[in-house]
Amino acid sequence: MDYIARVISGVEQKCATEPEFLQACKEVLETLHPAIDANPKYEKNCILERIVEPERLVRFRVTWTTDEGEIKVNTGYRIQFNSALGPYKGGLRFHPSVNLSILKFLGFEQIFKNALSGLSIGGAKGGSDFDPKGRSDAEIMRFCQAFMTNLVPFIGPRVDVPAGDIGVGGREIGYLFGAYKHLTRHYEGVLTGKNLLFGGSLARTEATGYGCVYFAESMLASRGEDFKGKVCAVSGSGNVAIYCCEKLHQLGAKPVTVSDSTGMIYDPEGIDVAVLRQVKEVEYARLTRYAELRPSAQYTPASDYAPGRHKVWDTPCYAAFPCATQNEVNGADAQALLANGCQCVCEGANMPSDMDAIKAYLDAGIMYGPAKAANAGGVSVSQLEMAQNANMVHWTFEDVDSKLKDIMRNIYQRSATTAAKYGQPNNLLMGANISGFCEVADAMIAQGQY
Repeated sequence: MDYIARVISGVEQKCATEPEFLQACKEVLETLHPAIDANPKYEKNCILERIVEPERLVRFRVTWTTDEGEIKVNTGYRIQFNSALGPYKGGLRFHPSVNLSILKFLGFEQIFKNALSGLSIGGAKGGSDFDPKGRSDAEIMRFCQAFMTNLVPFIGPRVDVPAGDIGVGGREIGYLFGAYKHLTRHYEGVLTGKNLLFGGSLARTEATGYGCVYFAESMLASRGEDFKGKVCAVSGSGNVAIYCCEKLHQLGAKPVTVSDSTGMIYDPEGIDVAVLRQVKEVEYARLTRYAELRPSAQYTPASDYAPGRHKVWDTPCYAAFPCATQNEVNGADAQALLANGCQCVCEGANMPSDMDAIKAYLDAGIMYGPAKAANAGGVSVSQLEMAQNANMVHWTFEDVDSKLKDIMRNIYQRSATTAAKYGQPNNLLMGANISGFCEVADAMIAQGQY
C-alpha cells in the first residue's frame, strides 16, 4: 500500500463517522500522487498524517435565553486546522446541520484555499448547530454573546480571525465583534465581514460571488471564449449566488436560475438581481416571493424534484455555478448538465460536487473550477480587510475589486501552471490541490515537527 493509500486508510478508521471530512480528504489526497512521488521529503516528514489532523479542536457549550425566558443549549466549535502560512482564517457557520464532520471538511478545504490565495493566512472553520432562522434580533444577539464568551480565549488578530458563513452575516458579525470588544477591551481586527462603520471592507459582501465569476472568466479566456450572450445556471440565493448573478450580468451573460431549500426559480429573461436582493436581503423571504414580483419567473417547489436530483441542473446552459451547499451536484446531475450542453462548471459553494460529479466533469473534458480555487474570493477579501484594519485605512470598492480580480486570476494561473507541470493541463482540481498542498507542506517542513 502506497503512502497516500495508507494515510487515507488511517483517516477512514479514525474518522469513520465523519463522511464529509472523509470525502474532502480523499478528494485532495488522491490527486497528490505526482507531487508525493516527486518529493520523498513529504513522506519522510509525515506531512499527510499531520495535515489531516487539526492543530487544535475546540468544542464548547453555548447557553442562551429566548425572549420568553427559556434556556437553550447549543454546541459550539472552532477547528484550527493549520497555521503554517499565517493566522488561522475561516468562517463561522450557524446552521442545524453543523457537526464535527462538516466543520472538519470545511476547515481542511480552507487550508488549501487560503494557500492558493497567496496571502498569509492559515486554515480554520467553526460554528454551531444554532439556527438563526425565525429568531429575533435580541435572541441572536444573546446567542452570539454567549458563543463569543466561549470562543474569545482562542482567537485574536494574529492568532485566529473568524469570518461569516451560512447563517452568519453582518448582523451576527456585529454582535460577535461587540462581545469580543466588551470581553477583551480591545478594538482590533479579530473578525472580518464587519460593518463599514467599524472596520469592514467594501466589496466583502460581493467577494465570493464576484471571485467565482472572475475565475470562470479566466477559464473561458484560456479557450478564447467570454461570457457575452452565455446562458448560466446558478444554485443558491444567498450572498454567493446573488453576486455571482450580478457579475455574470455585468459581463454580458444571462443567469436564469436560483434556488433555496424550498425550490427553484427559472427566469428565461434572466434573474433580476434587484428583485432577488429585495426578496433575500430586505424581506428575508422564500423564492415564491420572487415569482410573485417577477412575471417571467417560473417557480418549481423542491417537492417536485425527482428523488436525489436538483432540478436546477436540468436547465440547458453554457456554464453552471453551484453556489448553495456541499454535495448539491451528484453524478446524475452532472450527466444532466453535460447532456444539456454545459461547457463549464465553476463552484461558488464549498465542495458542492460529489466525487461522481467531479469524475463526470473531468472525463468529459469540460472546464471545471474546483471550490478551493474558484470560491477563494471571500477569504481573500477577508484578508484584505485584515490588512486595512492593521493599517487603520479604508480602500475604495474599486481598489478592493481590482485586487480581488488579480487574486482570482493568479489562483487560476497557479492551478493551470501546476496542472500542466504534472502532465494534466486541463485538470485544475489536481493543479489547485497540488499547488496549495506544496506551499503548506514546505512551510510545515521549514518550521519543524509541530
